Amino acid sequence: MKTTRLAKYFASVTASLTLGSLLLPIPAFAWGREGHFYINRAAAMALPSDVPVFLHSPESVNAIEYLGPEPDRWNLLGGSDLNDTLRPEHYILLDLADLAGPLPHKRLDYIRLLASYQLTHPQQAGDLTPEHVGLQPYSAMEVYERLEAAMRDYRRRLQTKEDTKPVELAITFYAGWLGHYVGDGGNPMHTSINYNGWVQVNPNGYTGTGHNVHGKLENIFLPANIKQSDVSASVTPAHPLTDVFTEYVAYLRQSHSLVEKTYQLEKSGGFDGKGTPESVQFTSERLSAAASMLRDMIYTAWIKSANLYRPFFKRNRQE
Repeated sequence: MKTTRLAKYFASVTASLTLGSLLLPIPAFAWGREGHFYINRAAAMALPSDVPVFLHSPESVNAIEYLGPEPDRWNLLGGSDLNDTLRPEHYILLDLADLAGPLPHKRLDYIRLLASYQLTHPQQAGDLTPEHVGLQPYSAMEVYERLEAAMRDYRRRLQTKEDTKPVELAITFYAGWLGHYVGDGGNPMHTSINYNGWVQVNPNGYTGTGHNVHGKLENIFLPANIKQSDVSASVTPAHPLTDVFTEYVAYLRQSHSLVEKTYQLEKSGGFDGKGTPESVQFTSERLSAAASMLRDMIYTAWIKSANLYRPFFKRNRQE
């Protein structure tokens, strides 16, 4: 029954896609430099008072802001091996990922899930590879866990009266790096097959591929019309997360639900010139949603770092 439903859904998606549109190179960039700066600074400035005091220092806030676009710098300035490997870390095409089933918590389980689907649906195998569907939530979660581990070591160093400066640098780096992927997830286009032009059945006449819809939003409209204060003003109150992965995926799905809204705004000229009040509000709210999620993940990492994990060799390898 499940296979039948999946096959019908895939047919409804792919019937409106040409092979060329499915195989278009997927952009790694979500908000451009300014958008990632805004997200990271807003999150750092909104951290609660009970996080380590160094995170509130101007030096840490500035560093976290600077690191917002860091993975894009790797793509632009690094070699081809790095670029090819990192590109799928920035997005997940939920339209395709959901064909294989619910997203598992771990990257390798997700890769195995896609591989299993490819075996049973060989005619669709080329579209369900990890590098095409994307790895976005796993990128975010793995950097998050690095941050939590560094915060745990910070607590240990405080107790043993060791120098905390080295681990403070690590925490700042991980927090800034995490901000990039969380920021990417806030852009609806980074969750959809319609990532740079509408490729599904298009009765509403949304802009198709070849018009750089993605770049117009992030690199032209945003820096010209959105300010740091617009983003910071809408950051929500701090909310520690209970199940980080589940709540992060819910955040991605909320972003995904706004894909068509993004194209409606673009069609009405919302991302041309000064745009419209609605497009300015929409873009500011997506950036603020990303900043709120980033702040909550940093805060959650600090809270959870108070709990010591069992040594690795004693842990259940299936956890």
